[in-house]
Amino acid sequence: MTQASSMRQARVARISRSTSESSIELELNLDGTGKSDIQTSVPFFDHMLTAFAKHSLTDLTIKATGDTHIDVHHTVEDTGIALGQAILEALGDKSGIARYGDTFVPLDESLAQAVIDISGRPYLVHSGEPEGFEFHLIGGHFTGSMVRHFFEAIVLNARLTAHIRLVEGRDPHHIAEAEFKAFARAFRVAKAFDDAVDGIPSTKGAL
Repeated sequence: MTQASSMRQARVARISRSTSESSIELELNLDGTGKSDIQTSVPFFDHMLTAFAKHSLTDLTIKATGDTHIDVHHTVEDTGIALGQAILEALGDKSGIARYGDTFVPLDESLAQAVIDISGRPYLVHSGEPEGFEFHLIGGHFTGSMVRHFFEAIVLNARLTAHIRLVEGRDPHHIAEAEFKAFARAFRVAKAFDDAVDGIPSTKGAL
């Protein structure tokens, strides 16, 4: 461990978010090992968030309830908002981070690419999903359209620039999981400390 790394503050955050549509309690450690305890009442979403934690090396606890008897939309979107807010808070001034991450992840016939810039400027480009994917019901509750809704919520609230592209894919479960894992792996690289970086990695001096 270098002297710089030993002096770094823990990158942790706790977010509570409550509306008439959902209630979210979330804890996050960006420098974890991928441990997670996810309970959103949407089983497939739990599976995706567990994969995000594991492959981004982010310790993550989420307890969420919502009006899933109407639709899972509010719970998924509001969880994405809370997770984005927690990431933004935990990143602090972003001093010493790599900032950029780029990865491809396969899952059987599916292949997804994610490129992330912890830029401070929220922007999402999301492409390549087959026509009709947004209407597929995955795991009995989660529609394909929720994948983009989640990424929009997290990107806007964490202030990330993200490009997520499905290169190949047929099975809806595989498509969604490849995209979540690619996003996680790219974020893992981008959030990591780089000892060669002096201060904030921007010519502006702020991110």
